[in-house]
Amino acid sequence: MTESGTALKRTPLYEEHVRLGGKMVPFAGYEMPVQYEGILAEHEAVRERVGLFDVSHMGEVEVRGPQALAFVQHVTTNDASTLVPGQAQYSVICRDNGTAIDDCIVYRFDDHYMIVVNASNRDRDVAWMLEHAGAFDARVEDVSDSIALLAVQGPKAQQVVSRLTDVDLDAIAYYHFGTGEVAGKQAVLSRTGYTGEDGFELYLAGGDGAEVWQAVMEAGEPEGIAPAGLGARDALRLEVGYALYGNDLDDDHTPLEAGLGWVVKLDKGDFIGRDALVKQKEAGLRRKLVGFVLKERGFPRHGYEIRHGGESTGVVTSGLLSPALGQGVGMGYVATEAAAKGTELGIMIRDKAVPAQVKRPPFYTGGSIRR
Repeated sequence: MTESGTALKRTPLYEEHVRLGGKMVPFAGYEMPVQYEGILAEHEAVRERVGLFDVSHMGEVEVRGPQALAFVQHVTTNDASTLVPGQAQYSVICRDNGTAIDDCIVYRFDDHYMIVVNASNRDRDVAWMLEHAGAFDARVEDVSDSIALLAVQGPKAQQVVSRLTDVDLDAIAYYHFGTGEVAGKQAVLSRTGYTGEDGFELYLAGGDGAEVWQAVMEAGEPEGIAPAGLGARDALRLEVGYALYGNDLDDDHTPLEAGLGWVVKLDKGDFIGRDALVKQKEAGLRRKLVGFVLKERGFPRHGYEIRHGGESTGVVTSGLLSPALGQGVGMGYVATEAAAKGTELGIMIRDKAVPAQVKRPPFYTGGSIRR
């Protein structure tokens, strides 16, 4: 049950997680595996071989109709007009005041668009889109409950997936996708992920999820594939500096403050939040999201105070002792004067200001992504 007393949802892969000994925890309204064998072992599998994640809790919203593009342009910050069929882009959904409702990925198909949003924000995102859809000749439909989503991630990911499909995987570039059968089931194969490694996210009909999961696990046995949970996923994404909504990006900060100006196309025309973002850019940012590395051993955690020159300047939004680097790394919002690369900071850990230095992510640079 959730804190509000409602029943937790289960993805189509729930029985597979239980069968594999996954430790199930509440997450974004779902029962999800935080780990199986262990976070460090699963992290290592993805960095060195290949891991398999269930990310079916993510939300998928389809947009169709004559003004589908115009609608997507209106509710997201990036320029979707540059997309060709089979291409995807990272973007942000903003409020009128420029703060972030969510980050998302926009997919362009031949005849429609799909916006993939975070599970924890799904209901809010869909309501926001429907609220603004009336001004466009476009149909907005939440299809999340009909989709299973698997993420095959790691330097051996393509070898594993290639055994299950005739789709030319070499032809799918980073942030592009193709369609075809995987293990005999129709799928969208997207060269995207949240780990800093090469891999594919497989969009499937919900009823096909368990069968394809089993097929991927079997096909990956020669590579030492491992099921991986939320714990490893969080460590992997933070090592490469990917933002987590609710921590590093939220309703109190704009994408400009979060270092996502590269997905805010102010010259594409009007969109929700544009006026506020233009004003903020012209006035100058007062706070910025920065990455940092500890100069001594320590474990920076969410909520820890960040100091600059002995004075409080912000808090840690995400932090961990990096399994790949053996070093404490993290992110947090600080005053602009403390945001320059190389700036000395202090992270308050057990009443001690542990020395840290501002560093632009990624912290781990050995990933296998094919850009």
